[in-house]
Amino acid sequence: MTVKKRSTKAVWSDPDDAPELTAEFFNSADLFEGSKLKARGRPKSANAKEAVKLRLDADVLAALRASGDGWQTRINDTLRASLKLAGRV
Repeated sequence: MTVKKRSTKAVWSDPDDAPELTAEFFNSADLFEGSKLKARGRPKSANAKEAVKLRLDADVLAALRASGDGWQTRINDTLRASLKLAGRV
């Protein structure tokens, strides 16, 4: 039977022990537009990629990686061309 570990988070018993609210704290705070949480980071793409697991021969993978940065995009473009699919948006 596994033993449940106790949480190591500190519990504040006195409100005066709360950390000081600095500019750094407010810079990392969540942003809202009205009542809606504004997402951080890069905007979602209209045609998002899907992560897959693909098994390739070692020499094929080595050659692709050796071709430099962007090799995964070039694989996608090559597959798209071989399947005669329309270009990316």
